[in-house]
Amino acid sequence: MPETEPTTDEKTAKKRDWTKGPIVSNLLRLAWPMVIMESLYMLGQIIDMIWVGRLGPDAIAGVGMANICVLVVMSMDIGLIIGVRAMVSRYSGAGDMRGASRVAGQAVILGAIWGLTVTVGGVLLVKSVFGLFGMEPAATAEGIAYLWIIFAGWGPMGAFLMGMYSIQASGDSVTPMIVEASTRIVHIAICPFLVLGWGIFPRLGVSGAAISNVISSFLGIFIILWILFKGRGQLKLTMKDLIPAPDIIWRMLKIGIPSLILHTQKSLGDLVLAWLIVPFGTLAVAAHSLVLRVEMLFLAVGIALGSGAGVLAGLNLGAGRPERAEKSGWTAMGGMEIFMAVFCAAILLRAEAIVGIFTVEGDLIRMGSEFLRIAAAGYIVIGTVFVLQDCISGAGDTVPAMIGSIAMVWVVQLPLSFLLPRVGGLGVYGVRWAIVIATFTGAVFYTAYFISGRWKTKTV
Repeated sequence: MPETEPTTDEKTAKKRDWTKGPIVSNLLRLAWPMVIMESLYMLGQIIDMIWVGRLGPDAIAGVGMANICVLVVMSMDIGLIIGVRAMVSRYSGAGDMRGASRVAGQAVILGAIWGLTVTVGGVLLVKSVFGLFGMEPAATAEGIAYLWIIFAGWGPMGAFLMGMYSIQASGDSVTPMIVEASTRIVHIAICPFLVLGWGIFPRLGVSGAAISNVISSFLGIFIILWILFKGRGQLKLTMKDLIPAPDIIWRMLKIGIPSLILHTQKSLGDLVLAWLIVPFGTLAVAAHSLVLRVEMLFLAVGIALGSGAGVLAGLNLGAGRPERAEKSGWTAMGGMEIFMAVFCAAILLRAEAIVGIFTVEGDLIRMGSEFLRIAAAGYIVIGTVFVLQDCISGAGDTVPAMIGSIAMVWVVQLPLSFLLPRVGGLGVYGVRWAIVIATFTGAVFYTAYFISGRWKTKTV
């Protein structure tokens, strides 16, 4: 008899069961592609800043502030993704891959609508919003030029992210990694040509960095949709899955909106934080921007381990194994803390060399290094915040995670960022110490709530 193509059910039966076997092994197998995927994204942003850094402090400050604005919008995407991830992982853990695929289809629709909304709002409002920061005119002009292009190309980004993270939530973290690698190679390859005008390309400056990001996003949406409709991963979409189902979309939003608030208010807090730094001058803004770029190096690991723990939590809760969900969280947190100990040691020993990757300006290297060494005090416990917050949210319990984040940013970090430079006499360095104190506060809150176990009883 001729061979026949395996059915969806047969493929599902052969997929790895993440709810059984050693937890450490499962976490590592699930998380290592996530680490690479997040690292590749962060690497793209870091390389952007390396090339933009060749344009001078105004470009660094403008693009640095612009990227904080981008993170505000991206945080809204992440908030919606949490709702999708919680539902897809629960269905997948229960073995209902048809239900998981249905949710993924609705997620793509929601992401596309959201992406187009960002495009319209972003293009119309970017000039007036960016002008509120009161930066020097040259830096403001660079930031606006960058943002206009980024937001103009945001349309496909929402659908791309929703599709990619739906696949990841089903237990297939390798496919999204491959997609991210493909798009990031294109981005990294063309960025210097467009920024600096190499060869036959025009010198577009910061606009070239933005265009290279947009091109990679367009490529990504085509690849991810092909994978979803061909059923190359655990999920397989049909055209019926793209017919709006208000009940599913509402369930995603009900879980995702608190997480959206969590991530959005944090990014808005970052904007306020940057605004508090602006009076200290362009050098301080540029140093702050460079530290954010350095943070991306380890945030990729933290985001990946947190995402892996969140996906495992959802899968195990869907399979009726709450004790394994809890062990996954503690295991991921321990791994992150070990990594951060090594990273902090590298910062304390080689801060100047790390900052020097992005700039050759002596004063900027000096201030950036001091910022980075202060930040290292908070990095010691930041793994606890990232991993446990993601694990709690990944279980669908997004309201307590939202409350903890709001307290960190608006009750602790921002008031101290205003007071310490004045009352403590620390100047701009008081802002950096405020971030450290807020990080420790968050670590205590999330540890206490995780231990309570209430998140394990959340239904989605």
